[in-house]
Amino acid sequence: MQFLKALVIGMGVLIVAGTVTLVVLLVQRAGGSQMSFNAASLGQPAGTRIAGIAGADKAIAIWVVRPDGERVLFFDPARGRVVGEARTGE
Repeated sequence: MQFLKALVIGMGVLIVAGTVTLVVLLVQRAGGSQMSFNAASLGQPAGTRIAGIAGADKAIAIWVVRPDGERVLFFDPARGRVVGEARTGE
């Protein structure tokens, strides 16, 4: 009878340990998929200001007003850099 009691207690401990391990692994893997933001530079000259931002397919369209004219920059958040630009008045 004592053997059966010890066996039940041991299995209970294994179930609790397995559940805790499963929860820890799920939290770690879910934490890795969270978005992180790093500082990124648009590489524009001094005096440039952002006039507007909009989503555009897989990029972000950023309307900037520079001392030499206006343009729209296409920023790829996955790469963290400007991937294209559209100039006005040229």
